[in-house]
Order: sequence, then C-alpha cells, then structure tokens
Amino acid sequence: MHPIRGTSDDGVQRVQQLDLAALAPGTLHLLRLHLGQDGLGRAIRAPVLVARGRKPGPTIGLTAAVHGNELNGIPVIHRVMERLDPHTLRGTVVGVAVVNVPGLLLRQRRFADGVDLNHVFPGKSDGTPAQVYVHAFVQRLLPSLDRLLDLHTASFGRVNSLYVRANMDDPVARRMALLQRPEIIVHNPPADQTLRGTAAAHGIPAITVEIGNPHRIHGDYVRRTISGVRAVLADQGLIRGRRKPAESTTAMPVVCERSHWLRTDVGGLLEVLPKVTDTVQKGDELARVRDEFGRLRHVYTAPEDGVVIGRSVDPVAPMGTRYIHLGIRAAPDRFRAVEEA
Repeated sequence: MHPIRGTSDDGVQRVQQLDLAALAPGTLHLLRLHLGQDGLGRAIRAPVLVARGRKPGPTIGLTAAVHGNELNGIPVIHRVMERLDPHTLRGTVVGVAVVNVPGLLLRQRRFADGVDLNHVFPGKSDGTPAQVYVHAFVQRLLPSLDRLLDLHTASFGRVNSLYVRANMDDPVARRMALLQRPEIIVHNPPADQTLRGTAAAHGIPAITVEIGNPHRIHGDYVRRTISGVRAVLADQGLIRGRRKPAESTTAMPVVCERSHWLRTDVGGLLEVLPKVTDTVQKGDELARVRDEFGRLRHVYTAPEDGVVIGRSVDPVAPMGTRYIHLGIRAAPDRFRAVEEA
C-alpha cells in the first residue's frame, strides 16, 4: 500500500505510514498520520510536520501532547519547524505536534478510554483502544527516527521547572540533555511502557523535556526549549549555528542522581512553601495541611537535601497527594560533562 492516501482540501496529505523516501527533499510537508478510528468509525489522524532537507543527514523526532493537557510542546514544534530551511537542512526533522489527539480534543490528560498513553507503550495490535493507538504510532512512525525529544509538562494541579529526564549514562542522551540547558536534569533510565523507553528499545536515544505547566502556553519556557532543540539540531549537523543556546540561557543545570515525589499521609487543605528550583535542606519546612476549620493538622519537612523539581498548587489534598517532586543532586564527578563545541 502506498503511504499517500490523499490530500485534503487544505493541502495536507493523509498518510497511513511515515515514509520519508516518498516525500520530496527540500520541502516542508504537512501530514495527517492515520492512527485509528473513533466510536463512529471516523479516522483519528495525528498532525505531523516533516522538514526533509536536500542533503542527507540524521532524522530527529519531536513529539508533543502524549498527554492531552500538556500543550507547551505544540508551539515549540511549530516554531522550530517554521524556522527551518529545507533547502539548506542536512537530514530530516519530524514533528508530531499532537500525539494524543482524542485527549487533546477532550481537554484531558488521558486517552479517550481513560488510560495514560505513556504507560502502555509500545502497545498491542489486539489490545485496548489506547494500546492499539500507540501500537499504530510506534509501527508507523518511530522506526524513521534516529533521535527523539519527547516534550511534556506538569499535570493538572501541579507546576514544573524546566527540566529534562534522561539516561545520563548514555553519552548521546546525556549530550542532548545538557544542550537543552534546562534548570534541572534528572538521571532517569528509560522506563518500560513510556514513549522514551520504547524509543530506547528501538535503539533511538531519547530524552523527555518537561516544559513548565499544563494547559497553558508558558512563553519563557517555550522560548528556552526552542533554543535547546535548535542546539541539538546544530550539534547533529542538521543546521548551522550554535551548539548551545544563547548566552542568557547557558547557566549549567542542576544535575540530579535521582528524584522522588513526597506524599501527604493526611488529608486536608494543602499549602506548599518552596517554589520550583528552590534548594532545600533536610529538616526544612516544606508544606502544611489544615482541616476544614483551619486547624493545623500536619507540617511536612524535607527528608533529605535536594532541589524542588515540581510542586502541587492544588490546595484540596486527599491523603496520598503528591506535594513536592524532590531531586537529589548528583556528585560533581558522577556524569562526565558534555564536550563543548
């Protein structure tokens, strides 16, 4: 079956499979990739932008909105792609502006069947609706990529720093992470059933970029992420330019050996004290929980030294609520620094 299934009235090609060889070089292609059908039998198609250079080179993938309420990656992809010149590009950039199309349209984090897509990769051809959807995505797009940057944000009720999750023991992923110049990097070998983990299983070095807060466009973090993505493209030889972002964003990130969420063990009205990127020491006060009469029920303190990667901003906190994502700094010599150009 030829991958080009037709062209819509707005000039966007409908495809069943990402076939880069079928796309003319020196052109920006707008595609709708078929990934499944909804409950009325209508096609579900993901928007894909492909800048195919005239000259050979690697293929870099950018994905956004694996969670339907995580929007900051969408303008990152749009603005990165609109700045590329396919006539001078060496290689190909593939941008999937929205992976979880049903979730975005429903204005929710999860897929239409209530499942978190990033917990069911690589999916199954004969599984649940979410599993079938991600299986189609993996089979029809992922093999075309040499590198992947998966763009996320915090979830509802939380805020994030600009941070990256990467396997810092993998030199390619480590370099991509450091070139982003985020506020924080967390060493995090790719987990099974995530898009990043599935990419790694296919031999595709990948990082996850967490771009601030959900269901909004976080302008400063979007601009910094665009700069970081372009630094990766320059480093891989696709474009000319800096191998690192502009000077205003070159401060070295805090690198964490690990991270974990702290949770409440009582319910009530939550107040979280530190801001994202704040450094805390063991014993520092982190959060307070009060009952419906305003009486203090519990004060939470830091169990160890660390840095605040993310935090809850939802004051209504049942028992077990995540309230701070705490990163534990790595030893200075734990990860070899990225080679500077």
